[in-house]
Amino acid sequence: MTRSPRASTSRFAILGVLSLGAMSGYDVKKLIERSIAHFWNESYGQIYPILNRLAAEGLTARRREKQRGKPDRHVYSLTEKGHQELSRWLAVPARFEPFRSELLLKLFLGDAGRVADSITQIRHYEAGQRGLLETYLEIERRLREEMAGHPQLPFSLVTLHYGQHRCRAMLAWCAESIRALDRLDGRRDRRRRR
Repeated sequence: MTRSPRASTSRFAILGVLSLGAMSGYDVKKLIERSIAHFWNESYGQIYPILNRLAAEGLTARRREKQRGKPDRHVYSLTEKGHQELSRWLAVPARFEPFRSELLLKLFLGDAGRVADSITQIRHYEAGQRGLLETYLEIERRLREEMAGHPQLPFSLVTLHYGQHRCRAMLAWCAESIRALDRLDGRRDRRRRR
């Protein structure tokens, strides 16, 4: 059976998360939500089948932990084979992934509507980018406090800085685009008054 590119990458995302330490499927999901979810997310429905496959392939070891008053939990850790598989994948250049944006589609087709609606679309997006940038800056502050000296910190910061730079670039694009559309709207108004 051939795996889709997404499924294949999901497998390595989970191997990578497990390289940070042994954890249950629940722990994997929580770590993803606190870290890579800004650019890569996995659902419980994806995590548990992948963990089972990784264990069956000998890429992870699974042990059962008894819990008082709760069902036992399965904790997974990378095996040497799993480390080798992850290391091999990390050396392969990342695939180019197609990009889809409803915002850009609406802006491209904006001539069929009102300029003011296109400007509103950009302002809405701009507000989201400002909030996201604030989130990323707060995450960086917290990481620098909590992970000072940890070998994972530089790698976490590299991915976090990508998000910060992208937000700043998008905010600059928003300002530039709003100015351009404001000028266009002004020209259309002058034409209507003639």
